[in-house]
Amino acid sequence: MQQDGKDANNDRPLVEMRGVNKWYGENHVLKDINTSVARGEVVVVIGPSGSGKSTLCRSINRLETIQEGEILIDGQRLPEEGKGLAKLRSDVGMVFQSFNLFAHKSVLENVALAPIKVRKQAKADANKRAMELLKRVGVEAHAHKMPAQLSGGQQQRVAIARSLAMNPKLILLDEPTSALDPEMINEVLDVMIELARDGMTMVVVTHEMGFARKAADRVIFMDQGAIVEEAQPDEFFTSPKSDRAKDFLSKILTN
Repeated sequence: MQQDGKDANNDRPLVEMRGVNKWYGENHVLKDINTSVARGEVVVVIGPSGSGKSTLCRSINRLETIQEGEILIDGQRLPEEGKGLAKLRSDVGMVFQSFNLFAHKSVLENVALAPIKVRKQAKADANKRAMELLKRVGVEAHAHKMPAQLSGGQQQRVAIARSLAMNPKLILLDEPTSALDPEMINEVLDVMIELARDGMTMVVVTHEMGFARKAADRVIFMDQGAIVEEAQPDEFFTSPKSDRAKDFLSKILTN
């Protein structure tokens, strides 16, 4: 969509993390993170539980604060608070493992709310766009139901539609299928795969190796707060370089 300043802007990474460190007390949960995410790139972050994956994802829109280093979104340093941070969060969508839908609002209202409140869209326009997005994720028939009337997989697809309603530059997905029953996982992954094919920039923390193989442009493998390895999916899954990644994959891929 952005034509002006194409060379300057489109060659610049959408996300840059430089020397990022974070502690919880004595626990060093992010250790010298240096990585970037290009426009239209799908980066999947994997690793054992407690490796820092979710903290890395959540730090990109400052749901988690960092103590050292810097994070840039579209060339701008991450604001610490105030209107700048609110604007950033309107440009960076977030999908959580628990769906975080408003229980007292209908599915349609959940999706249309932020564009009305934050973008100041007219209600009719926001509702029209919300219906288009609900159709895109396959739940338009449930637009006037309350979230509790939907399955977990349907609620997560609504959460993805809600994130898309703000026309974000980037979507962060923090283990979006981990709270779902096994038979519901694929319906959410299918939506995510379609988003990837459509060129949405995504950072996805997941245990779903099939999604990583199919949709990722790059896999980041983390362990004990550090990035151990980064590679394209084919390379990572067939010939991981680090012993830690080899050990992790040997346990994951045989189950």
